[in-house]
Amino acid sequence: MLAVQTVLFALCAFVGMGLNPWGAVYRSAVAPRLRAVPESERESPAPVRFSQGVGFAFAVVATAGYALEWTTLGMVANALALVAALLNAAFGYCLGCQLYLVLRRFGPVKQEAR
Repeated sequence: MLAVQTVLFALCAFVGMGLNPWGAVYRSAVAPRLRAVPESERESPAPVRFSQGVGFAFAVVATAGYALEWTTLGMVANALALVAALLNAAFGYCLGCQLYLVLRRFGPVKQEAR
C-alpha cells in the first residue's frame, strides 16, 4: 500500500496534480456541492506540488526502510508523513506548503503558471 502511495506522490509532484485519484474524487463528488471559488481566491499549485514532493521523499524513505528490513526507519518516516497528512486533513494546515513558503524566503523559486 505504501509503495502505491509513493507512486501517487511521484505522479502528483513530478507529472501533474490532475493524476491524483483523491483529487478526482474531490472534483467529482465534493466540489460540485461547494460554492464556486473565484480564480483570484484559488491556491497556487506550486506549494501543493512541493508538498507532494515532500510526501514522496518520506514515502520513499519509508518504503526503502521496510524493503531493507530497517523497520524502525520505515515506521518513523511513515509516521512523520502520516502526522503531516493528519495536520492537513484535521486542521487544514499543510506542513509541506508552509515549508515551501519558508524555503522561498531564502532563495528564488521558479514560479509556476496557473
